Amino acid sequence: MKIHKLTDSILIEHNGQWYRVQDQSWDEFINDDNLYGQTEALVSGMTAIDNAENLLASSLDAPMQSQELWASGVTYMRSKQGRQEESEKTGGSDFYARVYEAERPELFFKASRHRVVGHGGKVRIRRDSSWDVPEPELVLVLSSSGKIIGYTIGNDMSSRSIEGENPLYLPQAKTYDGCAALGPCILVTQSPLASDTQIQLTISRNQEPIFTGDVEINQIKRGFEELAGFLFRECSFPHGALLMTGTGIVPGGDFTLESGDIVSITVPEIGTLTNQVA
Repeated sequence: MKIHKLTDSILIEHNGQWYRVQDQSWDEFINDDNLYGQTEALVSGMTAIDNAENLLASSLDAPMQSQELWASGVTYMRSKQGRQEESEKTGGSDFYARVYEAERPELFFKASRHRVVGHGGKVRIRRDSSWDVPEPELVLVLSSSGKIIGYTIGNDMSSRSIEGENPLYLPQAKTYDGCAALGPCILVTQSPLASDTQIQLTISRNQEPIFTGDVEINQIKRGFEELAGFLFRECSFPHGALLMTGTGIVPGGDFTLESGDIVSITVPEIGTLTNQVA
């Protein structure tokens, strides 16, 4: 089952049929420990619509309203290596090796809604950064009780030059206008995603692919329940939260994003999140 947030309603895809829910707050609708069961029961009494494609083309929104977006760092070996590479000259590489092995994960606040774009929106690179990359990630959708109720796709835009200069600059490297993309929908399942679920990244420039990569989520060092548990240890989220789980795809040191690049992130079970770099 897939749940899409539109600018004025909610669009549900279930068993090959589409249903539109109107006059319903996204915050109230999505914050449900039994989201699958409640949504299945809801659509069973509704009439399917036939203009879903037009609605998606005209009013698809990022699947987020009052929720906070948080992120996890150094959860894949490739991410650990990338962070060490970018900070080696400034003496910060040991921090990333330590957090990869530590009991406590690295979690950080990423963005509130107005800094996040949806599928088709424009992500940004900082004007004061010289080395920028997208970070394709599976995102956990969490209820206010901390339960994983769904999944979406995220792009954690990052300035490697700023974070590499000093790990304490992480908030500036990660949080700014247009620093994240989410979508195109929330996948709600009756059981967790399979461990061989793949995340795929394609970056295109002038209509030609210039970087591709993929990783299976079984390469993550931390369990999803573990990450969610640490996030909710001392934080409350009245409307739920979204948690990026880290990236296992990191372009090499000779690559940086440019304005006009197209970033496409695919998780086959969810769909494809595509954004242009402003």
